[in-house]
Amino acid sequence: MSIQALSLSSLLGFFLTITILTYPSSSATDSFLYGGCAQPKYNSGTPYESNVNSLLSSLVNSASFATYNNFKVSVPGSGPNDTVYGLFQCRGDLQNSDCRDCVSHAVSQLGILCVNSAGGALQLEGCFVKYDNTSFLGVEDKSVVMKKCGPSMGYDSDALTRRDGLMDYLASGGQYYRVGGSGKVQGVAQCVQDLSPSECQDCLSEAIGRLKSDCGSAAWGDMFLGKCYARYSERGGYSNNGSNNGSNDEVEKTLAILIGLIAGVAVLVVFLSFLSKLAEDRGSFIFSLKEDLKRKDRDVYYRFLEACKGKET
Repeated sequence: MSIQALSLSSLLGFFLTITILTYPSSSATDSFLYGGCAQPKYNSGTPYESNVNSLLSSLVNSASFATYNNFKVSVPGSGPNDTVYGLFQCRGDLQNSDCRDCVSHAVSQLGILCVNSAGGALQLEGCFVKYDNTSFLGVEDKSVVMKKCGPSMGYDSDALTRRDGLMDYLASGGQYYRVGGSGKVQGVAQCVQDLSPSECQDCLSEAIGRLKSDCGSAAWGDMFLGKCYARYSERGGYSNNGSNNGSNDEVEKTLAILIGLIAGVAVLVVFLSFLSKLAEDRGSFIFSLKEDLKRKDRDVYYRFLEACKGKET
């Protein structure tokens, strides 16, 4: 194998290795965040139980081809008080297969946590599932369901400025799912899609405002309201596969380093190819030169180049 072919394969291997190492990884979608069950219970074998089972099955099946859906279920023979309402919402960057797996896991967990409960809600890392005997579809809910704040990052003015800028960016977006990053600070925000765009904006503005005020200088923070959430982390770690129109300094730095490394390897390949060709023409001369270069300073190399030029002319 020639040195040119060897260098090309090495360069490709190097590029693939760097790509794998720098590709962002997402946290487990089925990690538990919070859950709750309604106090009223239903009796086994009743129409309400049939409606609950039918609803939960519909949620799982629908998650195979959608990241959000809602249902109102009332099987034949049900009374007016037996109707069940429910929905699921997957994180905006999930593929359909991952969404379905997450919803399926959430439904199975609800079956364990909320046995015979008239309603229940569960938030996993990758999806949210809720059902109830009272319609909540399209109803705003800005009550705080879960709040977590990490340890203080200290008086790091740069990190705090980046965090606040990121929060402002997330608050200004018009999508149901929003992601962004600035340096080491990464963030994500999302609404349940039964809200209108204006209701989503109101909910996220509330969540982001509370997150900034309640978590202060914390290195990370989570604020989950009834119908939306906002999260950030100074360490990063959020999946960022969705579209992001905001600036992401960390990605830009990674790409700059990657391009620089590849360019350096390319220069090395060219230099080695040059030496290989030179060795074929002047093998014995190159060998003696290498031995001589170990003992002499840089000026010898310059004289060698002049000698080569003289031979070629």
